[in-house]
Amino acid sequence: MKPFTKLDGLVCAMDRANVDTDAIIPKQFLKSIKRSGFGPNLFDEWRYLDHGEPGMDNSQRKLNPEFELNLPRNQGAQVLLARDNFGCGSSREHAPWAIEDFGFCALIAPSFADIFFNNCFKNGLLPIVQPAAVIEQLFAEAKTEGYRLKIDLLEQTITTPSGEVFAFDVTEHRKHCLLNGLDEIGLTLAHSDKIKAFETQHEAAQPWLFVK
Repeated sequence: MKPFTKLDGLVCAMDRANVDTDAIIPKQFLKSIKRSGFGPNLFDEWRYLDHGEPGMDNSQRKLNPEFELNLPRNQGAQVLLARDNFGCGSSREHAPWAIEDFGFCALIAPSFADIFFNNCFKNGLLPIVQPAAVIEQLFAEAKTEGYRLKIDLLEQTITTPSGEVFAFDVTEHRKHCLLNGLDEIGLTLAHSDKIKAFETQHEAAQPWLFVK
């Protein structure tokens, strides 16, 4: 998992509430447990004008020119600005996989579904909760082409192009994991010396459990 420290990213504003995980990555694409390869089908049913299936050549499909991700001014966006209850629905971890694989690094919304919120941190995404008034301001400002936000995880701040700063909350544990690029496997491997020492001691004390 890549560490997240600071980001100066282009913003894509998605003015939709209650975006569920089936909209984020439709069920027909949940045929792999790899974390990569889901980006081309992010928001598939909204992004394309035809029905997508696994194995299709997405470069040959017709894009919906009115969908937010397809607008020329949003190409290369790394910050997704959303509305209430983003990530609701099923608990599929493929949703943050698809968002990260597409190129987003941070999400800003007034609220997130709990399981999706937790899954973001486990996969290197920073979901940021902001008050409704701040969200409205950001949506208004994001109408400007080339609108960017600076996000500093260490300082826990969002800075607008005008220099206005908004603070955000994140637990120390989640902050530590993102800053150091640690998922749950990485956290476990950080204690590999202790794990090996325990295994050696356990085998010496109960050798009959370790038939070779």
